[in-house]
This record gives sequence, C-alpha cells and structure tokens, in this order.
Amino acid sequence: MAKAKQKRPTRDEFELEDLGNQIVEAKDNKEQVLLTVWGFAEPVLGVIVELDPRKRQIRVDTEEGVRWIPFLDVMRLDNPRY
Repeated sequence: MAKAKQKRPTRDEFELEDLGNQIVEAKDNKEQVLLTVWGFAEPVLGVIVELDPRKRQIRVDTEEGVRWIPFLDVMRLDNPRY
C-alpha cells in the first residue's frame, strides 16, 4: 500500500502576515537568515534577494547557489546571529 503524502501544516492569516513581514524586512536589510522549510531535511542559510509575488516564491542566495522557495513552504525565519 502506498504511503499517503504528508500535507503542509496550515497556518492562520496572522501567522502568514507576520512571516511575510519578517521576510520583507530581512530582504530590505540584506540580512543572512536561516529558513526552516517544509519538506527540506536541513534549514536553508542564505540572503533573501528577491520576492516573486506572481509565483509566490522567495529567491535565496546560499553558498551552494540560488534557491527558489515557495512562500507557503517557509515554516520559520531565524536570524543566525542571535
């Protein structure tokens, strides 16, 4: 029997708005951030350089290269300096 595909955790509009504000602030300040992403085994460390509202994706420049991450897959944003 095939495994059921795990669903992304749901969040309310206030959580999503707060996360969106954190992402915009990190982009504007060109801060290095640690993103916990649903479905990724490891957090993503990098700098948010572009937001694509049409595709609802975030461009993160990492040491390994550029990664596009769907906004709804971002579970948490942390500042690694603190």
